[in-house]
Amino acid sequence: IKMHEDSGKEFTMVTCSAPVNIAVIKYWGKRDEELILPINSSLSVTLHQDQLKTTTTVACSRLFQEDRIWLNGKEEDITQPRLQSCLREIRCLACKRRSDGEADVDTAGLSHKVHICSVNNFPTAAGLASSAAGYACLVYTLSRVMGVEGELSVVSRQGSGSACRSMYGGFVQWIMGQQGDGKDSLAQQVEPETHWPELRVLVLVVSAERKPVGSTSGMQTSVETSILLKHRADSVVPARMKEMIEAVHKRDFTAFAELTMKDSNQFHATCLDTYPPIFYLNDVSRRVINLVHRYNRHYRETKVAYTFDAGPNAVIYTLQQNVEEFVQVVKYFFPPETNGGQFLKGLPVAPTTLSEELKQAIGMEPMVKGICYIISTKAGPGPRVVEDPSEHLLGSDGLPKESA
Repeated sequence: IKMHEDSGKEFTMVTCSAPVNIAVIKYWGKRDEELILPINSSLSVTLHQDQLKTTTTVACSRLFQEDRIWLNGKEEDITQPRLQSCLREIRCLACKRRSDGEADVDTAGLSHKVHICSVNNFPTAAGLASSAAGYACLVYTLSRVMGVEGELSVVSRQGSGSACRSMYGGFVQWIMGQQGDGKDSLAQQVEPETHWPELRVLVLVVSAERKPVGSTSGMQTSVETSILLKHRADSVVPARMKEMIEAVHKRDFTAFAELTMKDSNQFHATCLDTYPPIFYLNDVSRRVINLVHRYNRHYRETKVAYTFDAGPNAVIYTLQQNVEEFVQVVKYFFPPETNGGQFLKGLPVAPTTLSEELKQAIGMEPMVKGICYIISTKAGPGPRVVEDPSEHLLGSDGLPKESA
């Protein structure tokens, strides 16, 4: 969107949104820190943006003195290396298009500075892949401003590894690649979000605090000290990737669920095998694991699966027909605080009653305040342009609008 002000200012301004993704085959460990190249491939489900997303506005103008960025209402340091990588890569691609003589490239915009404003509609750094959505959104929006097409997952990967998977909707694999320059380490859609409409996702938010060990430093220590991690990357993940892709193609929930839980458990085992060990799971996380296994055992089938990233929050995968009962189970065993506040956010879930038999089969002591809230969601689409100009996060002066 070009905006002409009376004073003769000219902006190019674009706003986009991008999704969070949750890995079911985990990425943990880099073989190249600079380019963010992983030691194993991974696979994730892109969550729906109606519940979890990052929104980013990029404005480009000859009047801007320098590149600037605001995240969640606060100005941040734009010289941060990973941000610089993404900016540099997109500008390079734009220059390349211009030198290839493509007529529709906005040549003036290339030398201009950018203002970037980004907000998440969920807690940052709580172990809800905020950097994935953030960098995917940044790269996608910059590419729209500068008229760049092509393999953007390679660019977003250099901001945050898992961001490459947020460049697509549905079920996405990040192929680790072999090349030293990282050109073949990219994301690919396995199936679109429409492929498995009955699959549902519940995010159980255990604590919205910052995690004790950030992913970047945690990974580095694991790569240096964990023998199990090397075994995992070389001998376990390649076969699991094939099985997981097969399970997704066939919509085989049992296979999908069991692989998801085993892979989550193994990822956290490599964190324990790291020296000194890293603990992302807490007491509540372990109780959720227990709850899921007891629930499945009661029905003698795998109806529900958990996975945990580098944080204590549980992400639950299940099929639509089990959502109501399982949400009720969570409410029963993790009674919410009564002081108002919405315990269940996102897609509506009708209340239901639990049988005494089920409660007894699970047989755990309820734990008050264990879970802050549940986000009910499903698989969703990749990044998209926000068409409504009123939703721009930057005003006509190129600075963040005062948030209401």
